[in-house]
Amino acid sequence: MKKKRIFPGMTIVMVVSFLFLGFNSHSQEKWVAPLSADKIVNPLKGDVNAAANGQKLYKVLCVVCHGAKGKGDGVAGAGLTPKPTNLTSAEFQSQSDGAIFWKIQTGRAPMASYETSIPENKRWEIINYIRTLKK
Repeated sequence: MKKKRIFPGMTIVMVVSFLFLGFNSHSQEKWVAPLSADKIVNPLKGDVNAAANGQKLYKVLCVVCHGAKGKGDGVAGAGLTPKPTNLTSAEFQSQSDGAIFWKIQTGRAPMASYETSIPENKRWEIINYIRTLKK
């Protein structure tokens, strides 16, 4: 009696389904930083020079996805799922600096983690600039 080889085919279907559902469901979830992130204090809050430096960094590192005015309409962002966040929105701007810092540091596909590629001080400068993008 021959055994049918269903297992390898089922395994492939299950893995592909898991990957597809995993990535697609991720795009549907709202990205919320942990509550502990709200306790992270911005050491450069209100520093005008930091915001100016942050603008320079933003133009080099962020504009390609988030767009020149932070509306999430950058050229590279058009093909991403989920779409880049509109940094000018009230919903985004209502987050604490610590939550935004945590998101930049941690990342979530398709946004990379910048923990090792952007020094901490520079991440704060970017956040100070992003705060100037309010509607």
